[in-house]
Amino acid sequence: MNDSSAYIRHTPNLNPSLLSRLHIDGPLLLELVLLSAMGLIALFGADHGELELVVRQLIRILLGFAVLVAVAQLPPAYYRLAAPWLYLAALILLIVVLAFGQRSLGAQRWLDLGFVRLQPTELMLLALPLMLTRHLSNHTLPPDWRTVATSLLLIAMPLALILKEPDLGSALLIGVIGIFCLFVSGLNWRYLAIGAVILCAAAPIAWHFMHQYQKERILIFLNPERDPLGAGYHIIQSQIALGSGGLFGQGLLHGSQTQLDFLPESTTDFIFAVIGEQFGFLGALALVMIFLLVIQRTLRSAIRMPDHFGRLWAASMAFITFLYVVVNIGMVSGLLPVVGEPLPLVSFGGSSVVTLMAGFGVVMGLEHHQSTSWNT
Repeated sequence: MNDSSAYIRHTPNLNPSLLSRLHIDGPLLLELVLLSAMGLIALFGADHGELELVVRQLIRILLGFAVLVAVAQLPPAYYRLAAPWLYLAALILLIVVLAFGQRSLGAQRWLDLGFVRLQPTELMLLALPLMLTRHLSNHTLPPDWRTVATSLLLIAMPLALILKEPDLGSALLIGVIGIFCLFVSGLNWRYLAIGAVILCAAAPIAWHFMHQYQKERILIFLNPERDPLGAGYHIIQSQIALGSGGLFGQGLLHGSQTQLDFLPESTTDFIFAVIGEQFGFLGALALVMIFLLVIQRTLRSAIRMPDHFGRLWAASMAFITFLYVVVNIGMVSGLLPVVGEPLPLVSFGGSSVVTLMAGFGVVMGLEHHQSTSWNT
C-alpha cells in the first residue's frame, strides 16, 4: 500500500475504496470541504443571519464538487486535448465580454447568461496555465527561446483583452501565473530578473496609461487617510474590523463593522475582514492554516507526478491558490492595493468556485491515473 492510500485510510469519515474508485485524494477533498464550510459560516455572519446567499453559495459549491469529481474521472490524455480548446473558448469569451458584457464600477467584466453571470477572466485563470502546461511539456525542458517566445505570446493575448476591460488586478494575476509556469519549467531565474528590471523601468510609462481610478487605488494604498470617506473607505473599515476582533473575535453575528454595514463588499472581496471581526485572530489563523494545507497537499501531488505535464499543472494550481490568498488577505489588511479578487472558496461567487474545483479535479485525476500506472 502506498503512502497516499495509507493517508486516505486514516482520514476520518471517508471510505478509501470509494474515494479510490472516484480518483479522489481524500485529505485534499477534506481540506476543500472545510474551506467551503468556513466560507458558508462567514457568509451567514456577513449577511446578518439571512440564508438566501448561503443557500445560493451552497448550490454553487455542490456544483463545484460535482465538477471536481467528474473532471477527475477523465484520462490524462483528455486534459491535453482539452487545453487548446478551453484556451480558445476563454479568449472568445473575453472578446464577447468586451462587446456585450455588463459594465459595473467602471469595468466591463461580466456576461449575463440569464441563469448565471459569468466572468470569463475566471475561466482564463484556469485555461492559460493548462495551455502553458501542455505547450511546455511538449518541448524539451528547460525551454529554449522559441518555446519561451510562444509562451509569452499565449500570455500576452488574454492579458491585452483583460486590460481592455479594464481589469488591472486580474491582468496582473494572469501575467504572474503565466510567468510562474515558465519559471517552474526550468527557465533561468536571470531572465526573470531581467524582465523584472524592465517592468520596473516601464512603470512610469504604465502610470501614464492607467485609468484615474487605478491611479487612485495605488495612491490610497500608500495613504488610506488621503480620502477616508471615498476611495480609502474600504481599507479603513476593513482594518477596523480586523483589529476589533482581537484574539477570539466578537462572535458570530456580532461586530459593528459587519452588522451595521460599515464594511463594504462584506460577502465578496472583504469577507476575510468579517472572519477576523467575528472569529478573531485565531479564526483567521485557522482559515490560513487550511489554505496552507491545501497548497502543501497540491505541491505533494506535483512532486509525485512522473511527467512534466502533471508536475507543471499541480505546481500551477498550488501557486494559483497561494496567489489568490495572498492578494485577497493583503488587500483586506491594507498591505496591497484593492484589486477586487475573491478569497478562494470563501467569498460569495460561482465562477471562481467552479473553475478552482475543476483545477483540483485535474490534479486528482492526473495523480490517480499515473499512480495506478506505476502500480501496474
